[in-house]
Amino acid sequence: MVRLPLTPEEVERGQRLGALLRRARGDRSMLRTALAAGISPETLRKIESGRVATPAFSTIAVIAGVLDLSLDTVWTEISQPAEDLTGPIHPADERLAS
Repeated sequence: MVRLPLTPEEVERGQRLGALLRRARGDRSMLRTALAAGISPETLRKIESGRVATPAFSTIAVIAGVLDLSLDTVWTEISQPAEDLTGPIHPADERLAS
């Protein structure tokens, strides 16, 4: 099967996803996070760096679960332009910031 090249929008969305996951991971090690999600550290590294711009939904879901991110939050964050991503990641962070 031939895979079509990614569009610039897909590449940018993958970069936003990676940035979100890195921020949400915070001080947790990549190894610990990957093992808790049942994926290889290399896979997590590639997703966080944007090299895997379109990971499987199930992979995103399991990583989000480990990082205590709702899928709604993930979708909201990756669907908006990067310059709009300056707010807190978790809803509890919003209460603390106000």
